[in-house]
Amino acid sequence: MRDPNCIFCKIVDGKIPAEKLYEDSHALAFLDLEPRAPGHTLIVPKYHAETLETLPEEDAGPLFSAVKKVAKMLMRGLEADGATIGINQGAAAGQVVGHLHVHVLPRYHSDGGGAIQSVVNNKPKESLGEIKSKILKIT
Repeated sequence: MRDPNCIFCKIVDGKIPAEKLYEDSHALAFLDLEPRAPGHTLIVPKYHAETLETLPEEDAGPLFSAVKKVAKMLMRGLEADGATIGINQGAAAGQVVGHLHVHVLPRYHSDGGGAIQSVVNNKPKESLGEIKSKILKIT
């Protein structure tokens, strides 16, 4: 399923050009048009899903297999010291395009960036047990 109004679906369908790095029957990886680091790559499922939870189960494994392959390509090709891999899910997390996508950013010791957990500093006021109870109550 594709959304004809989605920019990432248009890239998947070849209607919008992109610097493609990897493609298989389930996923496509291409360089981000507004990179935060050299080699900043987006991996998208070919199935249009806005979030990870709306992605069909059978597409989740192949998506993350593609992420693994692309991260390895970037690390080797750009001689990166590491990589930050993440998903911005929902507007509150910074998701701009309503199509699930995984960011892979090659990292270097001298790049001045931080760990992924440094993007937010909202320490809980409740105990871990209370938080766990809330989570398990609704799943």
